Amino acid sequence: MEKKVTFFEKAGAENTAACLEIVKNTIAHQGYKHIVIASTTGETGLLFSKALKRCSINIVVVTHSSGFKNLNVNEMSDNVRKKIEASGAKVFTGSMLTHSIETSFSIKFSGLYPTLIVANSLRRFGEGSKVCCEIVMMAVDAGLIPEGEEILAVAGTAKGADTVLVLRAAASKRFLDLRVLEILAKPRV
Repeated sequence: MEKKVTFFEKAGAENTAACLEIVKNTIAHQGYKHIVIASTTGETGLLFSKALKRCSINIVVVTHSSGFKNLNVNEMSDNVRKKIEASGAKVFTGSMLTHSIETSFSIKFSGLYPTLIVANSLRRFGEGSKVCCEIVMMAVDAGLIPEGEEILAVAGTAKGADTVLVLRAAASKRFLDLRVLEILAKPRV
């Protein structure tokens, strides 16, 4: 089997439009039924959900957990959330798997714990690759996508999208069953 992979020279939001085109072409030719998109403020989630509205695909937009940067603050406004949902997508805000209780222990006791080792290992493939794995497990844990199916995942580095992966979805408690099947796009850095 031969597939095209896009490697971006730089990470970041300038790759978002190219990632959207890769996703649209992949859905049209491969028939995926589910896509999970990382979106902090909702800008990327809204762009993808509007563009994919007519694709008959289950769209799940995953946000940062509430209070991720500032106590009691959700970085996606209610207005943007409503717009994403109005386009037919689901929005999920929940605990980020690699920013959990172990992170507080690491900060307090200066240690390195298994979840942080996993996160840093996945980052060897890029921040977006780590986030793709994380958001797929979060969406499965929330019952928003089925476990065991091949799905598309989109994430980025800091802002926008720069990574598109095909994964076999798994719940977080079955992390070792999660599989990255294809890399469709990612930054080289």
